[in-house]
Amino acid sequence: MKSNRYSATGTYVMTALFAAMIFVVTAYVLHIPTPATGGYIHLGDSILYLAASILPTPLAIAAGGIGEAMSDALTGSAAYALPTFLIKSAMVLCFSAAGKTILHKRNATAAVAAGMICIAGYYLTEVFFLHSFVSPLAEIPANLVQAGASAAAYFLLGNALDRINIKNRIRAFEH
Repeated sequence: MKSNRYSATGTYVMTALFAAMIFVVTAYVLHIPTPATGGYIHLGDSILYLAASILPTPLAIAAGGIGEAMSDALTGSAAYALPTFLIKSAMVLCFSAAGKTILHKRNATAAVAAGMICIAGYYLTEVFFLHSFVSPLAEIPANLVQAGASAAAYFLLGNALDRINIKNRIRAFEH
């Protein structure tokens, strides 16, 4: 049996890998600019949801917050990096890594709740930046598409990973 040091190292490596995947998928994979709002639609949140369903909560917050904030900082939206870190960290709190599978009742509803946090969080961010409660309303449709697409991708990826019993494989790797 390996010591806890190996278990912790594997978990930290997985956290770093999730942060990197979240960054790459957010910044470069299916990154669709929305000129009307100045933002973009991406599927990085689906990877954030997977991280939140697999990693311990504090590490999922780190992976998601850092990966998504780095995407903003390195793709021309640096002003949004801190709000993104806070919003994405709050989204992680909806999920649970407990259980034998990624997809279970709590995580299914968590994807919807996280999407609502995302929409509300960016609306409030825009209210702060634009000093208007009306102008940010234009971003809500794109953010709804973002939330819906991310939830759908999470369900597809989660189902595929549950079919190969990934959580048990990860636990076996860590011990």
